[in-house]
Amino acid sequence: MNEDEMVVTPWEVRGKIDYDRLIKEFGTERITPDLKQRMYKITKEKHVMLERDYFFSHRDLNWILDEYDKKNKFVLYTGRGPSGHTHIGHLPTWIFTKWMQDRFDTRLYFQMTNDEKFVFESHLNLEDVRKFTYENTLDLLALGFEPENTFIIQDIEHIDLMYEIAVQVAKKVTFSSAKAVFGFDNSMNIGGIWFPAMQAVPAFIHSWVYGKKTPCVIPCAIDQDPYWRVTRDVAERIGYYKPASIQNQFIPGLKEGGKMSASDPMSTIFTTDTIKLAKKKVMNAFTGGRATVEEQRRLGANPDICSVFKYYEFMFMPDDKDLADIGRKCRGGEILCGECKQILAPMMTEFLEKHQATREEVKDRVDEFSAARLRDELKR
Repeated sequence: MNEDEMVVTPWEVRGKIDYDRLIKEFGTERITPDLKQRMYKITKEKHVMLERDYFFSHRDLNWILDEYDKKNKFVLYTGRGPSGHTHIGHLPTWIFTKWMQDRFDTRLYFQMTNDEKFVFESHLNLEDVRKFTYENTLDLLALGFEPENTFIIQDIEHIDLMYEIAVQVAKKVTFSSAKAVFGFDNSMNIGGIWFPAMQAVPAFIHSWVYGKKTPCVIPCAIDQDPYWRVTRDVAERIGYYKPASIQNQFIPGLKEGGKMSASDPMSTIFTTDTIKLAKKKVMNAFTGGRATVEEQRRLGANPDICSVFKYYEFMFMPDDKDLADIGRKCRGGEILCGECKQILAPMMTEFLEKHQATREEVKDRVDEFSAARLRDELKR
């Protein structure tokens, strides 16, 4: 297989990613300037991840804004499959979700799919996925979420809150449909085949608990879109709105090609990495530089394929003038890759130091965010 061939599934992302092709193949819509301006009219501020097309496609966002204009508020739903420690590539989606939560004054249901990781990952046991659920929760809370409007659903622990909706979803999804969407074959265990019904649940749980159909928006990486296609297909047949979604690009790994992945530790900066190790990873990162200093001074480098520049673009350099300046210097050969890494490294380590300190501060607050609180709502 050609190493540049694009593969994008909920379990694997590799090759050269063509986002226009993904929009066409998945059937999403490009986020237009007009749609951004419509959002900004409500949020009263722009967001760098929208402005720079990190969030680039959507389903039904115009309908969501129509409903919002009618005073019909939506809820947010995103999540994490806790198969390892959180890495930097996971955080932008959560950061943007926090911005939407604050700007639209709404509730977030955050799903920790510990059941998924247990049934799909042969090397993980139940103790592993529970440990990573806790560790990943600390990273979420360190971003500033508050318990008043944030409910963390742990699939295994909160199955009593999920099962009634899940069986309704499962009844409407045939095995042939699941095979067509997810590529399941006879080697897949029945837990994996069942799981899409569980991943649909948070899109409907607010409506179920409170007895009123409520719109839902799912911020997510585009590789997770197959789950929402199934969810949308069954939604109206079980009495709920189709969830809308807004899809983001992948944060690239520090090596050439592909997204940041926990399966290759040196391509990934984990939130739990030591400052020394994080700096080492940045200094070893793949760039768009030339083979020699002389050649780069003469011909310039290519920031479009540089992982260092991507971190500036999506997280660490929000000022457009600063970003344009470093891009110009890169293309013109005025700055070498080592110098560019020396700029990113302290930005990355400063972020990690603050994030890790906040992780420590929230360790005694995890239970405050538990979706178990919804059980009390059901009794009312």
